[in-house]
Amino acid sequence: MPTEEEIMGLLRGVIDPELGSDIVELGMAKGARIDPDGLVHVAIALTTSGCPLRAQIQKDVRARVASLPGVTRVRIDWTELTQEEKATAMARARKNIAERPEQTALPTTTKVIMVASGKGGVGKSSVTVNLAAALAAEGFTVGVMDADMWGFSVPRMLGIDSRLTGDTENGKITPNELVIGSGLLRVVSMGFLVEEEGSALMWRGLMLNRAVQHFLEDVTWGDLDYLLIDMPPGTGDVQMGLAKLLPRSEMIVVTTPSLMAQMVAIRVVDMGRKNYLRIAGVIENMSVYVDDEGKEHHLFGTGGGERLAAEAGVPLLGRIPIEPAVADGGDHGRPIALGVGPAADEFRRIAKALIDEIIPPADLASCSARMMGAMADAIAASEQAG
Repeated sequence: MPTEEEIMGLLRGVIDPELGSDIVELGMAKGARIDPDGLVHVAIALTTSGCPLRAQIQKDVRARVASLPGVTRVRIDWTELTQEEKATAMARARKNIAERPEQTALPTTTKVIMVASGKGGVGKSSVTVNLAAALAAEGFTVGVMDADMWGFSVPRMLGIDSRLTGDTENGKITPNELVIGSGLLRVVSMGFLVEEEGSALMWRGLMLNRAVQHFLEDVTWGDLDYLLIDMPPGTGDVQMGLAKLLPRSEMIVVTTPSLMAQMVAIRVVDMGRKNYLRIAGVIENMSVYVDDEGKEHHLFGTGGGERLAAEAGVPLLGRIPIEPAVADGGDHGRPIALGVGPAADEFRRIAKALIDEIIPPADLASCSARMMGAMADAIAASEQAG
């Protein structure tokens, strides 16, 4: 059974959009209790009982707590903050805005998805690029951060070879952009900074962490609906550094059908949970090859995705079949998610599930977003006047 500490740690990833901070920091998460049958009771106090964002907070709380092993159901006990508690929460929100820039340049409404794997060679970068393209094709603005510093491959997979530029006045990096339908990709990668694609990057952990931090702090990401991070394989310095910089992130774990890949991938799940990240689900890549006669060939074994999802207690989001078009699209900068075929259909189905159920985008049209913008403008104006 999870502990109250684990549950409260996960709740730090739930943002009150009205105030722009997490519900634990604001004093809205009053505690959690776990019954022997796996029912978790979470006490949440809203700023007002008729809060229009109650449904969004409820969805986020349920999704995060339900991702813990041993949890069968989540029950939320709603209360309302006292006047004194409301004043304290507002003061905290104002302080957070006044102290910006924060650790990252990302808006608080951005949904961050870390795409991780236990080992290399499972197609994690391909999954990242194709999910990002599929989300952008739905009309969203999507950031792609290539945090696999040694093995960067995102530039080639997206067909982008431009160098990164910057604003000399504020020292900020401008991401490369790629329009997809009515959506937009904003992309940063070490591949945009090295002289040649074949150059080896021989950096140690401290330098790698600092580079990742620059990508988060010094890039003008602008308004993003989603940020997908192509993580390095394993559980090293970069992964742990990102987990600390982005504690509100979701994680998707990529594996292949083989038993070996599944057994290694469970370590990534453990690392994520120790850092209080929500494991949103598992994607099984290179699942099966279907020949021209319709016969299935399980080239890399069977059941790895199902076993990993069952062991982690999270959903299996999808299975990506083996298709030559997937590799060809990656080699020539044409994500298969924008094409046709079984793999394209599966990527689009997974992206739609993320939007509709698993990790829905923040509602920027709500009163909360306008309130936070007005609060930030007021503080900026007072600072300029002073």
